Parts: sequence; structure tokens; C-alpha cells
Amino acid sequence: MSVPVFEEIEPAADCGCPGCAQQRRDLALGLPVRSGGHPAAHGARRALVLVTAAGVVLGGGTGVAGAAGAVPADPAVDATDATAGPGAGLRAVPHGPGPETPQGGRGPLHGSPGPGSAPSPDAVPTTSQISVQSLRKTTRAEIINRAKTWVTASVPYSMERYWSDGYRQDCSGYISMAWNLRSNEWTGSLDRFADRIDRADLQPGDILLFHNPANPTRGSHVTIFGGWTDYTHTSYIAYEQTKPRTRKQATPLAYWENSDRYLAYRYKGVVSGGSGNAGSGPGTGTDTGTDPVVKPDAPYPGTAMFGPGANNKYVTQLGKLLVARGAQKYYTQGPGPRWGDADRRATQAFQLAQGWRGSAADGLPGPKTWALLVSGQGRSIGGSSGSGGSSATASGFPGRGYFRPGQSSAYVEKLGKQLVKRGFGKHYLSGPGPRWTEADRRNVESFQRSQGWRGGAADGYPGPETWRRLFR
Repeated sequence: MSVPVFEEIEPAADCGCPGCAQQRRDLALGLPVRSGGHPAAHGARRALVLVTAAGVVLGGGTGVAGAAGAVPADPAVDATDATAGPGAGLRAVPHGPGPETPQGGRGPLHGSPGPGSAPSPDAVPTTSQISVQSLRKTTRAEIINRAKTWVTASVPYSMERYWSDGYRQDCSGYISMAWNLRSNEWTGSLDRFADRIDRADLQPGDILLFHNPANPTRGSHVTIFGGWTDYTHTSYIAYEQTKPRTRKQATPLAYWENSDRYLAYRYKGVVSGGSGNAGSGPGTGTDTGTDPVVKPDAPYPGTAMFGPGANNKYVTQLGKLLVARGAQKYYTQGPGPRWGDADRRATQAFQLAQGWRGSAADGLPGPKTWALLVSGQGRSIGGSSGSGGSSATASGFPGRGYFRPGQSSAYVEKLGKQLVKRGFGKHYLSGPGPRWTEADRRNVESFQRSQGWRGGAADGYPGPETWRRLFR
């Protein structure tokens, strides 16, 4: 039999027509892994060549047809999701609001984007080389701030191009940039740099990852968790790189499609507080899990320390004091040293909780607001009282910082057992245990609602008054 001859046409680099654009993508998918090609595409191409060659040698004349079986179809995807033409079955097709996100493979940073970047292939770590000690340390605030830079710049999606910082302009390159990795990773390798966590423990800077090992270019995607949209925890702010450009938007947990296949991960190099060695400046951490260290008689630093343009340690102290009094929902990141709208809204909420109105509740802390916060007096946001109010006898309340995602202590287990004892443990499938979970929050919320509280007063996070009523 005669071997068919195929005419190969190279697509123009500057042609924007769909045919040339698709062919450029298919060529990139066909690159060897060592040259930046996609691992799955390389495997499929190799299988196609072997099966085709075998068909020609045996004289069956059906080599190409037999090769179609070399790339198994993904049973989780309808046949209508496949497209004809070169590379069919190796790329995702948009379905509903889900993104079409083919991606490049693992590789070094592109060019020489700056100090500490290694453009050579030796910079790509092997599995055995990835450890906490070898990773660049970074804070949650720095991860989110880096993610925002691409949103602000409206970086266009591409699996072939690299942004000025050296990272590939696809979904996994975006995560590599936000986590400040030394290489461009893909959805099949990002988990090596992270620890698996429960969705209930998600915090800003963590990721939600779906990797389809059967066909990585079909549906695989990754987003950055930017914070919950509300107390129901059914949707979140997602930072993601998808067509046509980087975006930030409210997204259902975990994604528009394949939701149950997304896994939550936390970067191994994330640190609480400080700035790591990423260089975003001091005080950008988000460690609000412990009570702020501010003396009860700390003097008021002055009005000049707060308001638009302020950037100092007192803003951080104020934010942490407010979070301890129920203002966590106003902060998607931080608190930090730079004054923002979250600080103003949290301060105003505390002032309104005291019954103040008009100019007395303008969101700018004065001497009286500061005195109540540092002394722990006055009413907390949501209606519970500080140490000078009706909950002054609740001496056993350990502080709000113990009851937040990621926290683990004997107080959480004590709270859970008391909830069960009082008949508010229906959301526990196991436990209760020492680690704070979504089940704990929902059970606390049920108890708070039984007290007639609504809105922010029934957010599922215990304050002194919740604790006093639960244990009385």
C-alpha cells in the first residue's frame, strides 16, 4: 500500500483567523515535554505515530482509524463536547460558563524577569526537590496582591505567550505567578507545592484545582480563592486566568461545572504575618487568628493615624481589634497597615453597635472608639457585649480568634460538645473535634437563631454573649 503524503502548512504568526489560531495551538500541544509541550498531548501524539506506523507495516490500511482509540474519550464529557479537525479530543470546548483552558506544560520562567528568577531548565524542581525549605515564603496578602496585578493589567489568556514577569498566560501560569514559584507549572504539578485542605478551611490565597488526568486539556482548571461572598459559604470571589483575560468575580463553590471534582489546596510556603521574602512591605500578613497585642490602656495615637492615605502599625492594630469584636466579614484580606474601605466600614459597624449615629458613626476612630476597643468594653458588632457589658460574667470565653477557619484547639471541641448537649449538633457528621469546621459554624448559627438573633448577630461565629448563653 502507498503511504499517504500530508502537506504541512505553517500558520502565520500574526494571523488572527480561527484556523491559524487553532493550528498554532495544536502545534504547541505537539511539542515535546522537554521543550514546553503538554505532557498529555505528547503522549497522545506518540501513541498516534506508533499506531499509524503499525497500521502501515501490517498493511491494514486503517492505521489512522485505529489511532483514534489511542486517546480514550473522557466518560465524564458528552460526545458533543468534541470538535472535529486537528487535535480533536485533545482540547476543551466551552460548555456553559466553564472556560476553555488548554495549557502549556511545566517549564522555566520565560526570559529574565528579575532577580532570583532562573530561566534555565534546571530551575524546574523535580518531585523530590519540592519541600517547604526550598519554596519562597509569602503571605496571603502578597498572593492576593500579585493576583490583582494581572486583573488590573487585563492580561490576555494564552498558553503560548508569557507576561513581562516571565509567567505563562494560562490558568496554571497565573497560579505559579501568584504563589511566586520559580517555574511555570501546570494543573498536574501544582499540588506538589501545596497541602490538601478541606473546602471549609479555605482562606484567601488558597486554590481550587481540578486536574483531569485522563485528558488534562479537557476541563482542567484552577482558581485562586479570594474570600467568601457571604456567610452561607456557597460562593466565593475567584481570581482566575481564563479567556479572554484575567478576571475576578463571584463564583459558585467550587466552579460552574465539574464542581465536585475541584480540590482545595494551600501553598506550602504560605506564612502568617510579615512579608516572607517576597518583598511587599511589612505588616501585610493576614494572621487574625490570635488576639491583637494591644495594652488595655494603650493611648489613642491621634486622628492623623487613620483615614485615607494612612499607612502605619496603628491601622493594623485597629483592624485586629475590630476583627476580635466581630468585624471579620469586612476583611477579605488583612487587616494591614494601609487604611482601606474595609477599615472604615468595620469601624462604622462597631460605632453603630454602640448606638451612635451621624458624625459619631463616621467610620473614623476617635478617642472614645479606641478606648472601647483596647479595653474590650462596649458592644461588639452583632449585638454581643464586651467586658463592660452583660457578658462580663462570661469569663470562660477564650476569644474570637479560636473560632476561625484553620484554627484547632480544645476550645473548639469544648464548644462542639456543648452544642451537642444543648441539641444543636445536627450538622456534625463526625466529631465534634478540635478543628474548626463549617459544621461548627452552622451549629453555632442555629443556636444563635434560636436566641432570636438575625443578620450579623447570627453569623455562626461565637462571641462572649453566645458563649455565656450556651454554657449558662
